[in-house]
Amino acid sequence: MLEGLARAEAAVGDCLDASTWALPEHDLVAALDTAHRLEQRLAAVKLALVRELDGRGTATAQGASSTAVWLRDRLRLGVGAARRLVELAATLDAAPAGVRDALAGGAVDVEQVRVIADTISTVHTAAGAEAAEKAVGVLVEWAGQFEPTLLRKLGTRILDHVAPEVADAAAKAAMEAEARRTCRDRQVTLSELRDGRLRLSGILDGEAAGLLRAAIDPLTASSGPDDPRSPGQRRHDAFADLCRLALRTGELPEHGGEPAQVVVTTSFETLAQRLGAGTLDTGLHLTPETIRRLACDAAILPAVLGGSGQTLDVGRQRRLITGPLRRALVLRDRGCAFPGCDRPPRWCDAHHIHHWADGGSTSLSNAVLLCGHHHRHVHHGEWTVRLGGDGHPEFVPPAWLDPDRLPRRNQYHRRT
Repeated sequence: MLEGLARAEAAVGDCLDASTWALPEHDLVAALDTAHRLEQRLAAVKLALVRELDGRGTATAQGASSTAVWLRDRLRLGVGAARRLVELAATLDAAPAGVRDALAGGAVDVEQVRVIADTISTVHTAAGAEAAEKAVGVLVEWAGQFEPTLLRKLGTRILDHVAPEVADAAAKAAMEAEARRTCRDRQVTLSELRDGRLRLSGILDGEAAGLLRAAIDPLTASSGPDDPRSPGQRRHDAFADLCRLALRTGELPEHGGEPAQVVVTTSFETLAQRLGAGTLDTGLHLTPETIRRLACDAAILPAVLGGSGQTLDVGRQRRLITGPLRRALVLRDRGCAFPGCDRPPRWCDAHHIHHWADGGSTSLSNAVLLCGHHHRHVHHGEWTVRLGGDGHPEFVPPAWLDPDRLPRRNQYHRRT
C-alpha cells in the first residue's frame, strides 16, 4: 500500500507542475472529473486506515485519550472534524458492501456515503434486510445525480421504491418521530455578554419558525440603495421592531405586577443637553442619543430623574403621541415618512420633530412617523425634518449628500 500511495503522490506532484492554462476546455473538465473521482477513492483509503488504527487502539497506545484526539494532533484537524472522521470510518465499515464499493470506485463522495448509510439503516429497521439491499442500488444511482442535501430528501421516500407495502406506515411513523424530536429540541438561549449585550441562539420548531419568518421577513428588506446595513444587521433591526410592536399592543402578560415595558433612567440634564448616559432597568448603559430616540417611542416609559435623584415623571401621557393624536398622524403620513421607505404605520414610532426635552410640544405639527431604522438614522444623522407649507413632512439631506440640500418627501405612501 505504501508503494502505491507513494506513486500516487508522485503522480499528483506531476499534475501540480502541469500548465493548466494550455489545456483545451474539454480536457480541463475531464481532468476535474478525474481529480474529484480520485479524491473520493483516496477518501475510501483514508477511512479504511482510520478504522483499522481505531480498532487496534493505536491512539491510546500512544498516550492519546481517543482516536479523534490523536487524529487532531497527527493531522492538525479540529477536534470536531477528527471526531466526524472516526464516526464516518465506523459507518462505512458497517455499511453494505455496495456502499463501500461505490466510494472506492469514486461514484459517491463521503457526504453522500453518510446520507446513504443513514437511509439504509432506516430502511432496514422498517422493512428488513432485503429492502435495505435494494435501497443501496437505488441510492447509489441517485447519488450520481443529486448532491447530499437533495439525496437525503429523496431518501425519505425510498420505501416507495423498495418496499411500497410499508411505505405509508413508515412515513407516518417517521413524521411522528420527527415531531417528537423537534418538540424536544426546541429552545432559545439568551447569553449576556460582558458589555451588557445579548447573544441570541436557539432552535425553533416548525410552527415557531413559520411564525417568525412570516413576521420578520417583510422587515428585513433593504430600505433603499443607500441602506448600509448588512443582512444580519437588517435581521437584528427587524427583530427589535417585532419586540417594539409587541410592547405597543399592551396585550403582553404582566411581569412582576407591572405591564411589560422598558424603563430608561436618566437625568433631565442628560436628556436635554445630550450629556452623560442613561441606564436600563437591566443595568445596561445607553448613550444620550439612544435615550433621546427611545423617549420618542410610546412603547418606552422614561423615568426622568432630577439632580437630587427624585422622580420627576414616569411615562407622562401628555408627552407621548397616543390615541387620537397618533391616529391623526397615521392618517397624514400613512407610514414611515422618510423618503423611499415603505414601512406601514404599525412598524413606526412617533418622532418629535422638535424634541420634547428641548421644549417641543406633543402635537400633530411637531410629529412625524418613522420606522425603527429611519428613526435611528434621523437621530444619528444630519438630516433635518420639517413640515412643508401643506402640512406634510419633508426631509432636508445633509450637504455631503446633496450640496443644494433640496427637500425630499416620501412618495411611496402617496402613490398607495
